[in-house]
Amino acid sequence: MTDGPDLVIAGAGGGLAGALRAAELGLSVVVVESSEHFRRGNNTSMSTAMFPGAGSRWQASEGLYDSPDQFVADVMAKTGGKAHARLARTLAEVSARLVEWLADSAGLPLSLVTDFNYPGHSVPRCHSVPGRHGSSVIDHLARRVREHPAIDLLVPAKLVDVTTGSDGAVCAAVVQYPDGTREEIPTAAVLLATNGFGADGDLVRRHLPEIAGALYQGSDQSRGDALRIGGGLGAAIGYLDAYQGHGAVAAGAGTLVGWATIIHGAVMVDLGGRRFGDETRGYSEYAAELAGRPGGTGWIVLDETIHEQCRRFKDFRDTVESGVLVWADDTEGLAKATGLPAGALAEELDASAAAARGERPDEHGRTHWERPLAGRYAAVRVVPALFHTQGGLIVDEDAAVVDAGGRPIPGLYAAGGAAAGISGHGADGYLPGNGLLPAFGLAYLAAGAAARRKTTRRTTTRDN
Repeated sequence: MTDGPDLVIAGAGGGLAGALRAAELGLSVVVVESSEHFRRGNNTSMSTAMFPGAGSRWQASEGLYDSPDQFVADVMAKTGGKAHARLARTLAEVSARLVEWLADSAGLPLSLVTDFNYPGHSVPRCHSVPGRHGSSVIDHLARRVREHPAIDLLVPAKLVDVTTGSDGAVCAAVVQYPDGTREEIPTAAVLLATNGFGADGDLVRRHLPEIAGALYQGSDQSRGDALRIGGGLGAAIGYLDAYQGHGAVAAGAGTLVGWATIIHGAVMVDLGGRRFGDETRGYSEYAAELAGRPGGTGWIVLDETIHEQCRRFKDFRDTVESGVLVWADDTEGLAKATGLPAGALAEELDASAAAARGERPDEHGRTHWERPLAGRYAAVRVVPALFHTQGGLIVDEDAAVVDAGGRPIPGLYAAGGAAAGISGHGADGYLPGNGLLPAFGLAYLAAGAAARRKTTRRTTTRDN
């Protein structure tokens, strides 16, 4: 049909995994990436590298029962039943297969995270790499892609359009280079893995007004390209009000403090020295809540034990090394170090310690406490951030982009932030790992669908 590659992938995040899977299935692949700095500047590289896998062999070895049904139930509970049900089922069912493929075929050194469990997951099901940082994932996959004889990586280059034939099927990808020249690459399949629209201020203000004033902590290439390209081809679009926020970016450093601090027992206070909710509900929804506090900032208070527990996270180590943590032997010293009102801060820390000991209910409804804070205190000032958007092109079980009538656009696929995810609406429905799961899971599924489609076209051509 064409003299070009079997599959063109736009985006070198989860798209790298899609490329490796497609090549494994016998396809020739071109990956188009707009940023020379993608190994440090895309959303996957900035993540904590958490891959949910429901029913993985690592869970089995730990004696943990999990299943796609249980994962779907967790997604629906977190989103209040508003997640895309078909896609949630699809991703839950592929999740264990995905993490095992990433380890066995792609070679990622994954293991199950068991030292704590993120809010919303009823059992530990997140798998990560040593250091728990996405830069290790991208470095590894980029090396594999560059070494693969069936994959070409065009960088810097930007996919700017997809053309279709008279039958409505994809027939070419249009790529633009930094000097402005364009090339039309013949292909029967395109995977849009360009992430969402978090870097486009106008789109964020239109669809996510409650977080529009917060720090954007994502790829500067996430400008809604998939919405423009897919929309031009008649694609259905949805969930544009969904996003992943984060309430724990270190002020003055821009590093991620991480919500593991909270899960291990830390608390967050505003500039008045007061807690303002149940922190364990989730880091995504806490972004907007923190943004709504006076000054749009607050402090996470932890202790030496939590400090040591969280050092296994590269992001936390970076925060520590930046020098933004302050230390004190008691609440009076902590108040002086942070500038927080001493009386209010002391009352809050006393109250939270009592709740952690089970002596009284927490006034904000928090029930998860590993233990009360003890010993020397540490604190870090945090600001809210938008990490990535969760709305986009509607896809089916094969990651194929569908039109308004639910019919697949032949040869067009989407993954990650380019596709609508499974977080429902707003920020409250985001489950940890449910950014990487659509990014990698849909790319994996798209590769399989593109391979099957090639076989079908070849058989049809031969029979004719």
